[in-house]
Amino acid sequence: MRALAAAFRMLSRIPIPAPVTRREDMPASVAWFPFVGCVIGALVAGAFVSASMLWPAGVAAVIAVAFGLLLTGGFHEDAVADAADGFGGGIERERVLAIMRDSRIGTFGVLALWCVLSLRAVTLCALDEAALWLLPAVYAWSRCAAPLLMLGLRPCSERGLASSMGKIATWRIVLAVLIACAAAAAVWHWGDHRAWRIAPAALIATCGWGIYLKRRMGGYSGDLLGTGIQLAEAAALLALLATPPS
Repeated sequence: MRALAAAFRMLSRIPIPAPVTRREDMPASVAWFPFVGCVIGALVAGAFVSASMLWPAGVAAVIAVAFGLLLTGGFHEDAVADAADGFGGGIERERVLAIMRDSRIGTFGVLALWCVLSLRAVTLCALDEAALWLLPAVYAWSRCAAPLLMLGLRPCSERGLASSMGKIATWRIVLAVLIACAAAAAVWHWGDHRAWRIAPAALIATCGWGIYLKRRMGGYSGDLLGTGIQLAEAAALLALLATPPS
């Protein structure tokens, strides 16, 4: 239960009635990242459906996106902005890391945030009501990106939250994948066969990002893990909306 509470406290602002999270709880929390994502996805879907009863789809989508940001505290979006500024403004590895540690946001960060949030709102509008309930699986698989990146890479800096996680047991990462698979299987069982698109899209985005980080940075940081989560989420949403050529 400490690990689950630590996962909620790391990835969301949802209040959890549990003992104070200890440093040693953090590595174990990785296994529960997809579960936290599943809960957030269900709440965002519920917010959109509720808001759409009163307002047009566009307004409901913005409300749902804002509600999601409230649930997470903009944790992953902050990572996207930092990573965009770092890669946009730096060439050498150490310079990129230094820019990402700067609390100020630059042009690249603003542009990246606009793209991420606009894509999320537009895809919510485009999804039919049945597909909205695929969001728990989308959010579960996107949060699975972080453990998978931790499995394949090493921290690229001795500073920050990512470096404090230490060595993650492989079985915890396997558990994270199984939770994400269960979320997608549940939606499939309820009759929406588009669920099969989520995992491949999220995995392709995660692998692509991991390869890029290996070549460019030699590893991951907290901001780069958060960016991986957002890329996997965007890829999964786009896969749900993709129309195969006739």
